Amino acid sequence: METPQITMLGTGNAVTTKCYNTCFILKDSGSVLLVDGGGGNGILVQMEKAGASIYDIHDMFITHAHTDHILGAVWVIRVVMQEMLKGKFGGTFNVYGHDKVLEVLSFIIQKTLHRKYADLVEKSVLLHELKDGDRFSVGVMKFQCFDIRSSKEKQFGFRAELSDGQTLACLGDEPFNEAARAFAENADWLMCEAFCLYDDREKFRPYEKNHSTALDAGILAKSLNVRNLILYHTEDSDLERRKRAYSTEAGKNFMGDIYVPDDIETIILNKA
Repeated sequence: METPQITMLGTGNAVTTKCYNTCFILKDSGSVLLVDGGGGNGILVQMEKAGASIYDIHDMFITHAHTDHILGAVWVIRVVMQEMLKGKFGGTFNVYGHDKVLEVLSFIIQKTLHRKYADLVEKSVLLHELKDGDRFSVGVMKFQCFDIRSSKEKQFGFRAELSDGQTLACLGDEPFNEAARAFAENADWLMCEAFCLYDDREKFRPYEKNHSTALDAGILAKSLNVRNLILYHTEDSDLERRKRAYSTEAGKNFMGDIYVPDDIETIILNKA
């Protein structure tokens, strides 16, 4: 049985240029879920670098409709449709998201892609609208989505139950809201944004942009009693230093294992 794992296709925030925008692939025993797509067709480059074949991905979850998450999804869907029309992509492609995500996605597809592609929506490319608290499954993985209560743009996170009994909570890319505590508390793995270091808050102004620091993420992980912490959606001013610096700052409060992945890095979700 394949050990659950995450491959981070991108780890940066919306305006990074030295790394790709945050998106990732979650795999477990042959089941594959792509989460977000970054901000453009760079998603295709990142997938190629990671050795991720479009033919192996039949399910995608889009957290929200900001450009750095949804525009790359359009490119993934376009390539899937292209391969469907060639007869090379078997089965359906499932897209999961809340009403605003699907509205924006449908609009872009209808207005920018050839009709032969757009006509595949709801035939071979299936859009699944999720509401707060809804559940869905991707192979052996079971998910429950939740509204993160964003003050900027409607956004869903999720809690996943993996085949080996582990749980993973993805909090999206904004500060934690206590309304989501039940979905994140006691998770084996917590995925949390860390826009910058607390020490660099004057330079990057995370709080003005409704984001968190690595220090905040460590405090949150301790409060939620999670076992492992994964930090992402960061600035890109010093990627060589990022892994050590962010881990050190989050580790001032959180005593569990801390991961600050680079683009294309795979994290094996080992069971304790």
